[in-house]
Amino acid sequence: MSDEANRSAFMEIKGRMIENTGKLKQVHNQMRNKEGEKKRAFLTLEELRQLPDDTNTYKSIGINLDLFCIGRMFLLEPKSVLMNEQEQKLKDSETAIASLKASKEYLEKQKAETENNLTELLQQDPGLAQQIMSMTVM
Repeated sequence: MSDEANRSAFMEIKGRMIENTGKLKQVHNQMRNKEGEKKRAFLTLEELRQLPDDTNTYKSIGINLDLFCIGRMFLLEPKSVLMNEQEQKLKDSETAIASLKASKEYLEKQKAETENNLTELLQQDPGLAQQIMSMTVM
């Protein structure tokens, strides 16, 4: 391949690497958020289970105006309603985490494939590797 073709191939691979890395970071952040939601739901359920069934429980609701939270309101709810909501949050979080793990595995495979493509390209054209190294050193 010509130098220009190798450079354009390198730039394409580099773009895919950056894109894959960004997507992986996004999936990691989403997984961390879902793990936190799951933990909060689990801990809330544990606390609710310790209460007698006839206990007054209150659900906190944020009052939003456009993008701003302007206050909180508390609604009296039966314990069973709050427990059902927390159980649903727990299940939803687990489902989302499983889906995100599958996405993470797929993105990691794509990243590994892209890295292999880059390695192959650099092995085929050692001059390109030297040009890249001279560009990054400056």
